[in-house]
Formats: sequence, C-alpha cells, structure tokens
Amino acid sequence: MENSYAKRWLTGLILAAVIFGIIILGSPVALTIVVALFAAGGIWEYNCMVLGKGFLKEKIESMFFAAVIPFVMLFGGSQMMLAVLALCILIVFILFLGSVKEADFDVITVAKIIFGLMYIPFLMSHFILLRNLEKGILWVFFVLVLALAGDITALYVGKYLGKHKLIPLISPGKTVEGTIGLILGSTVACLIFAYFSFPGVSLLKIGILAFIGSIIGQLGDLSESAIKRNYGLKDASSLLPGHGGLLDRMDCLLFIAPFVYYYRIYVID
Repeated sequence: MENSYAKRWLTGLILAAVIFGIIILGSPVALTIVVALFAAGGIWEYNCMVLGKGFLKEKIESMFFAAVIPFVMLFGGSQMMLAVLALCILIVFILFLGSVKEADFDVITVAKIIFGLMYIPFLMSHFILLRNLEKGILWVFFVLVLALAGDITALYVGKYLGKHKLIPLISPGKTVEGTIGLILGSTVACLIFAYFSFPGVSLLKIGILAFIGSIIGQLGDLSESAIKRNYGLKDASSLLPGHGGLLDRMDCLLFIAPFVYYYRIYVID
C-alpha cells in the first residue's frame, strides 16, 4: 500500500511539474498542445474500454478529432467549435456506414464514439477558453488547485477516517468522510489561492464556486468510474504508475473546467 502511495506521489509530482511549467512559461498554443495530447490519449483509453478489441479505424479517427478540437477552440472560438462538432457527428456516421459489412452490425458504436468526443476533447478544451480570459493563467491554476487539493485531502481523510462507503457499486474506495474532506480541502485551498490571485473578486463568490466545483469534480470522477465498472475495469489503463491511465487523472477536470469557465463569465463578471 505504501509503495502504491509512493508511486502515486512520484508520478503526480513529475506530471504536475511538467504541466505547471508549460502553463507558466508557455503560450496558449503550448497549453493547447498539452490539452490535445491528453484528449487524444484519453479518448484512446475510452474507446479501448467501450469498443474493446479491434475497431482500429474508429479509434484512430477519434484520436484525430480529439487532437483537432482543442485547436479549433483556440483559433476559431466557440462558434466554430459548434460547426466542427456537427461535422464530426456527420463524418463518424458516414464512415460507419461505409464500414458495415455484416448483417449483425451495431449502430451503438456511433453513439459511443460521438459521446466520447463530447465527453473528453470538448469538455477538456474549456481549459483553452479559461486561458484566454483576463488572468487566464491564474484561472487555469484555480481549476488545478481545486482538483488537486480536493484529491489529496480526500485520499488521506478517506484512508484514516473513512468508514462509510459513498457509492460502492461504482467506486468501492470512496467514502463519505473522504468526500467531505475533499469539499473542505478544495474550498479552503481555493479561498487562499483567490485571496492572493484575485483581490478584486468576492470571496463569497469564490467560496460558492469552490464548494460546488468540488462536488462537480467528484461527480466527474464517479462518472468515469461508472464507465470503467460497466466494462469490468479498475483503471482506464496502466500508463501512469499509481494513478492508472490519463483518463483517470482527467476525470474530475473534465467536469470542473467547464463549470469554472461558465461561472467565471456569467457570475463573477
């Protein structure tokens, strides 16, 4: 168990150092490249889970779209994003029609692929919208602080105090106590971060954002766990020692980033 925690910390610190360095020193294009790589890797893991073996053409097709969507968000904005998503739906369905060769084909494959594109690259691309805001780098860090502080607090509160299972059929390791720790840890960390980073912003609004955002992030984690459990898997992959796959690290961020972005432009502005 301790070895597992050591691997988790080592992998997490290396990954965090690289990502933080790119956010601080890099341009919006550099962040977009990172998002595109994570989105492409995440959708490969997702498709391997939901489609199983084979379907190589569909998996490559999804990775291509997943890598393109973040750049569309960067250079074209949300209006062009809608056009590209519509085009993706058309192309996925048309390519599926061309691949039908057996009488017992399953059209649900199309739904799985389209859902994956909406779930991973589209939601992940909200990091780019955050980066383009005033003080965008700090808002990107806010999302990471919200997610990481909650994750670390939940890990240790759940380990030492956790007694009551949260939703054991979906995520056996999560506890009610760990979730309470997650919410408190995220909220306190975000209030401290915002106090120094956003001096003109109401701390009450930040507290509400962090409180709700931490719950949404937990729901994002549980949603990805539900996909894994549905296919009898513990991790999306074994790419990251101690963490599982890319999707296992992105799960809460996929829900938090859009929420923080829309809260920022509609509530804080």
